[in-house]
Amino acid sequence: MLHLLILRYLGSEADVEPHIAGHVEYLERHHAAGTFIASGQTVPASEGGAILARGVDRAAALAITTEDPFVRAGVAEYSITTIDVGRAHPALAGLVSAA
Repeated sequence: MLHLLILRYLGSEADVEPHIAGHVEYLERHHAAGTFIASGQTVPASEGGAILARGVDRAAALAITTEDPFVRAGVAEYSITTIDVGRAHPALAGLVSAA
């Protein structure tokens, strides 16, 4: 299973700015653990961001989103789309099969 975590700002970019350092640490921690395999800002950046997560069930993915300093501060929220991968490009097969 893969999970697409969509982060949506609830206010302005100025509202999230004080929490960016904590959010970056949160991303780095989950990337280092192998749970996050891709992350980045949306285009336009003012909307929020997106994360592709693997190796956890949906309940764990939801719990992980509650740890985000943006969420804890009430300046952003996540939606989660869970994907039961049926096909993947060969370059991604190892990531998907380990999910």
